[in-house]
Amino acid sequence: SLLFPVTHLWPCPAFPKALQIATETNCITEFLQESESQLRKVKQMEKQGLLYGVPISIKDSINCQGHDSTLGFIKQIHKPAAEDSVVVQVLKRQGAIPFVKTNVPQSLISYDCNNLIFGQTRNPLLFTRSPGGSSGGEGALIGGGGSILGLGTDLGGSLRFPAAFCGICAIKPTGNRLSCESLLWSLPVAAAVGPMAKDVESLALCMRALLCEDMFSLDSTVPPLPFNEEVQSLQGPRDLWGELQAENTSPMGGHLARAKCCFPDSPRGVGVLLAPLAPLQPASPSPAGVFHKTLLDFSRIRPDVACWLLPEKSQEPSWMPKESLSTPTPLTTSTFPPQDFRHQFIAQWNKLNLDVLLCPMLGPALGIGYPAKLSVAISYTMLYNVLDFPAGVVPVTLVTDEDEEQLKGYKGYYRDWWDRTLPKAFRGGVGMPVAVQCVALPWQEELCLRFMKEVETLSLKKNSFF
Repeated sequence: SLLFPVTHLWPCPAFPKALQIATETNCITEFLQESESQLRKVKQMEKQGLLYGVPISIKDSINCQGHDSTLGFIKQIHKPAAEDSVVVQVLKRQGAIPFVKTNVPQSLISYDCNNLIFGQTRNPLLFTRSPGGSSGGEGALIGGGGSILGLGTDLGGSLRFPAAFCGICAIKPTGNRLSCESLLWSLPVAAAVGPMAKDVESLALCMRALLCEDMFSLDSTVPPLPFNEEVQSLQGPRDLWGELQAENTSPMGGHLARAKCCFPDSPRGVGVLLAPLAPLQPASPSPAGVFHKTLLDFSRIRPDVACWLLPEKSQEPSWMPKESLSTPTPLTTSTFPPQDFRHQFIAQWNKLNLDVLLCPMLGPALGIGYPAKLSVAISYTMLYNVLDFPAGVVPVTLVTDEDEEQLKGYKGYYRDWWDRTLPKAFRGGVGMPVAVQCVALPWQEELCLRFMKEVETLSLKKNSFF
């Protein structure tokens, strides 16, 4: 937890733990030399700021003055940023001390972590596994204990994959809840910047620190919505869970709970999306194509939860061809308006009277190189980027010998190349973490964090999620 000053834990200038993890996993791209002088200044100051004295690691694509933001491209070397991004400026004003930048996959369009400048980053829990991406360097450094708080970005799961693969927590906020000014992207899609840490309390503290007047004055495009303390309280666990039933829905023991009741102070509840942790069929590279294939696969695999993603048959929208449920042909953006889909998704959410959604996260960590072969698995995370919903990841259990044994008989749903590749990517993952996603409606990050905390508390209390 970050709920106390930690300058005394930071043995400047060696940073032995970070150096050790960097040596083992190749997760750090650059040491921010100015952090040493910042640390000396902080020690001489009276305590101020919610992140006073907290060392924080920064993803390569987030601008830090005087340092490169390469995105893994050789042509971006020796092009230092002229100024800090807004989020880095706010962190410094809150007393945080950025001390390293971390590795990414080239272009950020991958959930592995490899580029021609810095090479392959490895998972700190098992070096033959990917740390996820594109915030893979952050995931590896924090998961290995070399950093207690990090800042990453999420284009289609880039915060959530590393968190899930490395056994840590992360939250992708609504796209413009935190400033994205001076952050580099490689695609014009709905992206977000967010924190990564070992526990949910640290995420909440970082969000609380960032959502301040400094953020709103430095970037006037950010809605002036301070952190809602009333909704999100982490002072102690609340008994929000009613009866729970376990249901194994994946080849690797990726259980999800069917929650009978939740949030007693609300007439609403928790939705549970049950779906196998298996890659979906290939989709169009456009967000619309990803959505369309996601809809088709979920409706085939689990008709009982298809209502989450498709309106009732009698209310099928005009852009959804009648043959779409039997013909897996991706729709184009011209026939699949994202905003229409977003409104229909929210309408269905409200119709079911829900607060939050619990849903799968791909896991455990894939072997190095396999993310490129199973790229369609971003369907598990990309959905909430295009919807622009806040979504967080919490580790809930570990892969067991029983899971590994069950994997031997895994055939998949289509028995195609992706189904045959999936077991190979997962094999040998005993002891690796498995995570779930927690999702809320736009601008409800505090509620998402509150739900994440309850999931975290339950998993720790039972020593596994179930």
